[in-house]
Amino acid sequence: MLSCLSAWLVNPRRNPLARLHMNVVASRLHKYGLRYDDLFDAYQYHGLDIKEALARLPREVVDAHNQRLKRTMDLSTKHQYLPTDEQAMQTTLRGYLSEKQSIVTGTSSQNARWCHTNI
Repeated sequence: MLSCLSAWLVNPRRNPLARLHMNVVASRLHKYGLRYDDLFDAYQYHGLDIKEALARLPREVVDAHNQRLKRTMDLSTKHQYLPTDEQAMQTTLRGYLSEKQSIVTGTSSQNARWCHTNI
C-alpha cells in the first residue's frame, strides 16, 4: 500500500503536484542549459555509481556533460542566463545517465551479494 502511494506521489503523469514540480525544475534547468542528469554529483551522494556510469558512457557524451557544467558555472558567476534562443533548443528532461547507472547499480549489488555469500 505504501509503495503504491509513494509511486503515485512521484509520478508526474498521475500526480499534478509532481507534474508542476517537474515543470518548475525543467524551466530552471533551461535557464542554464542543463539536463536533469547533470545534477547528479559524482562525488557526493551517489558517489562511485555515478562516476562509474560516466566512465561507461561514450566520450562525446561525457564531453557534452562537462561542457554544460562549465557553461553553467560561467553563467552563474556572471549572474546571467542562457540566451532565450538557446534555451528553446535545450532538452532538459532527456536522460543519458539513468540506463548506465542502473547497470552499474545492479552490478555493484550483485558483487556485494557475491562477496557476502562467499565470506
